[in-house]
Order: sequence, then structure tokens, then C-alpha cells
Amino acid sequence: MEKSAYREGPLVLIDTYGRVATDLRVSLTDRCNLRCTYCMPEEGLQWLAKPDLLTDDEIVRLIDIAVSSLGIEEVRFTGGEPLLRPGLVGIVERVAALEPRPQMSLTTNGIGLRRTADALKAAGLDRVNVSLDTLRPDVFKTLTRRDRHQDVLDGLYAAREAGLTPVKVNSVLMPGLNDDEAPDLLAWAVEHDYELRFIEQMPLDAQHGWKRDGMITAGDILASLRTRFELTPEGEEKRGSAPAERWLVDGGPHRVGVIASVTRPFCSACDRTRLTADGQVRTCLFATEETDLRAALRSGADDEEIARIWKLAMWGKKAGAGLDDPTFVQPDRPMSAIGG
Repeated sequence: MEKSAYREGPLVLIDTYGRVATDLRVSLTDRCNLRCTYCMPEEGLQWLAKPDLLTDDEIVRLIDIAVSSLGIEEVRFTGGEPLLRPGLVGIVERVAALEPRPQMSLTTNGIGLRRTADALKAAGLDRVNVSLDTLRPDVFKTLTRRDRHQDVLDGLYAAREAGLTPVKVNSVLMPGLNDDEAPDLLAWAVEHDYELRFIEQMPLDAQHGWKRDGMITAGDILASLRTRFELTPEGEEKRGSAPAERWLVDGGPHRVGVIASVTRPFCSACDRTRLTADGQVRTCLFATEETDLRAALRSGADDEEIARIWKLAMWGKKAGAGLDDPTFVQPDRPMSAIGG
């Protein structure tokens, strides 16, 4: 693609490899009420100062620019833990009123869902992804350093009853902790009509303790699941740009997905752009560079200028995450700060 194609082309978030971003991930806060071992240290992190965070109005304005001028069709609210954002329901309601209206989802640890699921549905949220790595309360406490297992189960139930469906459950398997639970998790998800997705542990922990040779791979997960279930590949034509490879469980209709970000990267089909809680555009979870939209907002830039900056940032997106490169440098920000 010629450089002139960028200068003269339509206002969409396209990169030099021809990928077009239609999915926006918006981190609403870097704070979290869990301390998952694969994400942050037990004492927590140095949180962003309140003046550094985007305001509710700034978030809605940026999403409006994204959907009205840059071709964004889906918005996923993330954190940290997005349910800790005081203005969350109002933000969802205002985004639901945009034209065109984007599809909206939320990734959460589920702890606050029991009290907010109905309000979020009424505001216009379409569905939720809930993180739950184990069915055993003692293992949950070890993994998250918090005794909140039942709260997550209650939140999942509330989300399903509120109609925030399909309810997807994200699970990370860790060696020596829950690596034997894949079949039990799938049986439980089928029973409760949740769609389970296993995610390979990624190098986004604040402690930089991730080691590839110690992770549970997609191959390990599938081998474990096949000891109890028959898995039929759904096929690439149905996957599209989705990060999860999916299989029918015992002939369907239930499905299980595996997001193999490390061993089977899907960068060539990526359709995401990311906005951090402090207003930075990230082209990839593993990017080491960011583009500042907050400064443009607060210096009086109009929507057209902000769209131009955002478009230019995405034009420079790299071909892939580079996890297989021996010179790979882990991003400075942990997953909690960039919206996993």
C-alpha cells in the first residue's frame, strides 16, 4: 500500500499490512480488587493519579470519534477492573445512544456483577466476559490472593439472568495450581450454559516473571480436554478475526475456545485498537510505544485532528507481537493497566 493511500484514503483505522481495526478495547481504570499472580504483585501497583485518568466525558467523546469517524463497530470495556469505575453505567448508556450504535461488552473479574448486571443491561450493555480460573475456592484464593470465589459465581449467575449473553468465561491455567482443572471447568461451563475460553498465560505480569517454558500451552489444554470430551474444530471460516479457536463439545451446541496468543499467534487477522485509562492509543497488548490522545483532547484539538492522530498511530502498527523473537521486550505496563 502506498503512503498516499494513507493520506487520501477514508477515515478508517488501517495499517500498512491492510488490517482494519473495527474493535476498540477501552480500559476504564488501572485499579483492580484482585491480585492475580499472573498480573500484579500482592502489594498492588502504583496506580494512576486521578487527573491522569480520562474523564467520563473524554471517554465518551473518544468512543464517539471512533465509531462515527473511524469505523469502530465493537467496544469492549476493560480495566483493571471496569466495575470499579464509578461512572460505568452512565458511560455505557451514553455510548449506547451513539450513531451508529456499537456492540458493547465488558471484561470483568465478576466480583461486582451481582449488584450491577441489571443496571448494565438496562443501560445497553450487550454481554460480558468474566475471568474465573478455578472451581476450587482454595485455589482461587491462592491465585488471586483474595477470598471472593463465591462472589464471582454469583456475578456469573446474575449476568446470565440479566441477559448479558452469551456469558463467556476466561480461564488461565497455571502450572501446579489449576493445570488439572480444564475438563472440570468445561463440564461446569456446559452445565451452566457459559462459553468457556482458555487463554495462554501471556508476558504481561508486572513482576516480569513469565517464562515460556513453564506455561500451559494450547496443546496441553486440548489434550487434557480430550480425555473427557470429543472436540470438533469449528473452522477458520467461522473464526474470522476472533482471537479464540473454537471447538464444538461432544457435537454441540456448546463450544469451547482457546486463545493461543503465544503458541499460535493470530496477529495477521487482528482487528483491535486499544485505549488506556490515561488516554493512550496502543496498537497491540505487547506494544512498547503509545500515542497520546489525552494531550490532544486537553489542548483543544477538534474531532478531526484527534481522528487524524489515531489513524496515524494505527498506520504504524507492527506485523505481530514478536513473542517468538529472542529479542522480545516485555511492555512496561502490566495487563491491569492496558486492558487485557
